[in-house]
Amino acid sequence: MTRSQLPFDSAVATGKGDDGTTGLLFGGARVRKDDLRTEAYGTVDETVAALGLARAELHLKRQYGVLSPNFGGLGDTILRLQRELFVVGAELATTPDARDRQQDGVSRVSRAMVDALGDTLVEAEAAIELPKEFVVPGETRVSAALELARTIARRAERRTVTLASEDHGIAAGHILAYLNRLADLLWVLARVAEQAEARGATVARPNRTLGRRAAASTQEADGSTR
Repeated sequence: MTRSQLPFDSAVATGKGDDGTTGLLFGGARVRKDDLRTEAYGTVDETVAALGLARAELHLKRQYGVLSPNFGGLGDTILRLQRELFVVGAELATTPDARDRQQDGVSRVSRAMVDALGDTLVEAEAAIELPKEFVVPGETRVSAALELARTIARRAERRTVTLASEDHGIAAGHILAYLNRLADLLWVLARVAEQAEARGATVARPNRTLGRRAAASTQEADGSTR
């Protein structure tokens, strides 16, 4: 069915995907919507949306005048990551025969993008106290959204590993390193978000104590003593 054959007029819907197929970047043959390639870039798209929850929560805090200055440039960092994930998705949505049309930083992940993630990770780690154990997400809405994005990013990484077993161009590129580094960074940013609101992470094992600095921050926030 073509757009002109649809029973309604829409600027978005074309009807071309009604048969369960989708088009890829730079044209080429259509593929099934459950193809390895579409699974990979679709999961990247989910990561972008989950990051949007974190950014929207920061907008609400700013709107209601409760955004702590301790958040620093977290919102800008999240937006940057969302935009970079469009580059990741573009590379995943390109078939090998169209790879020569890709551009670094636009439709192909560059080494510089991976290195920049590493720099941001080191900077974020230096600003917080890192937990010594596994932690349970959910201390704040922003940190919970970042943890959700992290788990989806890990799924995107797994889907991309599977795709790379068939597409050696993906395996030889920088996407896998980028997704791996991204998930690490999102975990750290979740801790940044918690500590920006003077909250300490809840560790996975019961009856364990928080790190001294994180526990002190929590006590100051709720006025309690232990």
